[in-house]
Amino acid sequence: MKFVCDGLDLSDAVLKVVKACATRTTVPVMECIKITARIDSLILTATDGEMTIQKKIKAEIYEEGDVCVPGKYFSDFIKKLEGVQLTIEVNDNKMDIVYADSQTSMQVLGAEDFPNIFVDVNENSFTIATEEFKRLINATTFCCAADDSRPILKGCQLVIKGNEITATALDGFRLATARGTVVGSTSDMEIVCPARTLKEIEKMLPEGEGETQIKVQKGVLLVCVDDTILTSCLYNGDFIKKENIIPKAFITTVTVDRELLKASIERAAILVRGDKNSLIILDISQGKVEISSNSEIGKVNEPVKAELEGKDLKIAMNSKFITDAINALSEDEIVLSFNNSVQPFICENKQNKDVLYLILPVRTSNNA
Repeated sequence: MKFVCDGLDLSDAVLKVVKACATRTTVPVMECIKITARIDSLILTATDGEMTIQKKIKAEIYEEGDVCVPGKYFSDFIKKLEGVQLTIEVNDNKMDIVYADSQTSMQVLGAEDFPNIFVDVNENSFTIATEEFKRLINATTFCCAADDSRPILKGCQLVIKGNEITATALDGFRLATARGTVVGSTSDMEIVCPARTLKEIEKMLPEGEGETQIKVQKGVLLVCVDDTILTSCLYNGDFIKKENIIPKAFITTVTVDRELLKASIERAAILVRGDKNSLIILDISQGKVEISSNSEIGKVNEPVKAELEGKDLKIAMNSKFITDAINALSEDEIVLSFNNSVQPFICENKQNKDVLYLILPVRTSNNA
């Protein structure tokens, strides 16, 4: 195999696909990027078995072929050659990279053991405004579980009914749900997509106006952006029904300035950031929310003006969970709604109710 290409084009492609290389595997080829040289193009492919990213670029092909290069080392090396033209030749298990007056050799693997990639996905699809899809991803995926104890919770549920799409994510301690609209869909559908996949899609999508088509078939999702194709396995199983978790009514409702509350919570969190639950306490009464934290380092106690409807309440919570929710909201004023000190509470914008966050309080000796 032999080809000539622009260093910047190759670096851009490698940096896109390397994100799909496996990091913990006993199969060396899964840590590789497969390079396919055909006619006048290079196709770069990487996969970890769950997510696959494929990128096509132009090149002068002198000898067609396939090879697998070590993903991490190759991407780090090519990133340093963005300003030059590259001549790359593969013989046996060695790749020679010629640039300017220099040459580097790298050990490579044959491509025969690299997995076959399925990209013929077109059974069902939905189309959504690109910025709308980005909004839904950013509003929910941070609430997906990070561990493997319940794999399906590592994904975000996407439900399309008519022209409405709802994204839901939860990790057992908090839940996020956001509503939006689709431009069109082939049918109603419900899928659970890995959060990691959605985050990579969000990075792929261009800025500004435009639409994105998501294709689904037999447990596989596909997105194509320019010359980049991302495919991912979807999770199987029953996702938790949010209707059974989100309270229908509340005893205490508080309206508060988002920035003031955020700043106060962030200051209180500094003194407890080494603790397991980063515990802060909200003491809600007429006219104010008092935020406090207490640790070996010291104490914080700050009042923030608020409008209260209902009963006074004192509740403990993880400062990170409430801060994440507040950061994801967009309006100047937000509403916190509670029933008591041990049941989940919700956090949402005052006017636009398209996004909702539910958080489980932390039980303390005072509310256990």
